[in-house]
Amino acid sequence: MKKLLVIGYVWPEPDSSAAGRRMMQLLEFFLAENYQITFASTAHKTAFMANLEEFGVSTEEIKVNDPEFDRFLYKLNPEVVLFDRFMIEEQFGWRVEKICPDAIKILDTEDLHFLRDARMEAQKRQLSAKSIYMDADLTKREIAAIYRSDLSLIISEVEMEILKSDFGIDENVLLYLPFMLNPLSEEEIQQSPSFKERKDFVFIGTFKHKPNWNAVLQLKHHIWPIIRENLPEAELHIYGSYPTQKVLDLHDPKSGFLVKGRAGSVFQVMKKAKVCLAPLQFGAGLKGKFIDAMRCGTPCVTTNIGAEGIAGETNWSGFIEDEKRLFAEKAVLLYSNQRIWKKAQSNGFSIINTRFSKQKFENIFHQNLQEIKENLVSHRKLNFTGAMLRHHLHRSTYFMSKYIQEKNKKTAD
Repeated sequence: MKKLLVIGYVWPEPDSSAAGRRMMQLLEFFLAENYQITFASTAHKTAFMANLEEFGVSTEEIKVNDPEFDRFLYKLNPEVVLFDRFMIEEQFGWRVEKICPDAIKILDTEDLHFLRDARMEAQKRQLSAKSIYMDADLTKREIAAIYRSDLSLIISEVEMEILKSDFGIDENVLLYLPFMLNPLSEEEIQQSPSFKERKDFVFIGTFKHKPNWNAVLQLKHHIWPIIRENLPEAELHIYGSYPTQKVLDLHDPKSGFLVKGRAGSVFQVMKKAKVCLAPLQFGAGLKGKFIDAMRCGTPCVTTNIGAEGIAGETNWSGFIEDEKRLFAEKAVLLYSNQRIWKKAQSNGFSIINTRFSKQKFENIFHQNLQEIKENLVSHRKLNFTGAMLRHHLHRSTYFMSKYIQEKNKKTAD
């Protein structure tokens, strides 16, 4: 069997984050392609990680700057290596290049970290994100990792355009690969709880992610008081993995602002709610909370950042509004008007079935992999910048790694 090594930034938690579900979709694809998969990570295992062995995937705990990884890699000898985020490519890419030079190297960006970081800074400083990311070290690191890889998976069309127009990256090394979902059947759509069967508002998102914490603060201090004034019986249920004490301290039953913590089932929570709220001020990639909401037939109110890359030319499943008071007013309207709500729900079903076809994007991914596999030498010759960056990183990282290994030896002695 063909062998795939996935080097994970974290162990995937599909019930905690969209990133976890994205990773499981990629593993599913490679299993269907008859790959023998090993998932390795330097991260600590958690109680909420997927049972990868049950899924048919072997696991390996690894360390950074450890010669044992070289021996492990030499023995495994994978045909394909998937780096989970650019930091992992920085740490392990040069070792893969040295030991398995013919392995196809794929970078799953998850989202563009430099874009998310720049947008957060831009929001604080009232500047354009582009004016920040064009000069940021994080941008240089992530773009370099994209160049060094044979193929980078980009989850959003907006991010594809930024990489091509702002940085001149050739489409040859990029692949637009959003969430890959099975279409909703007519039966599933008909079984979705109706307007009258639902109640209350919901927010959901891991609190390890700064945009989610910021959005909850926007709801608490600016948006929910307006909604509650108009809908005094309604509640807002805040769900998310890894809530800190400062998140839990926002819990206020008197005002209907209820912090629930981790959701047992995202889909059960979403199907009970009438409207999903997420006033995201910054971020990047595709927001999994809206994909989940649409699959559950739950209309959404969000910002332009929140909706980015999801609907394309299709109408949004609810409202997009950046101004806080208007955001609250649109939430009240969507919650109260059955006709508008049903149209928004229908838009959401349409987005899922037209924008994220599992079969379509798996076929595209398969074709890209085959072309690279059959033309790897010529594919790499077309990417001189990548070859140059690999050369310089390998030299600098090699000596730094050797230094750390020797230092670790002396410490152990």
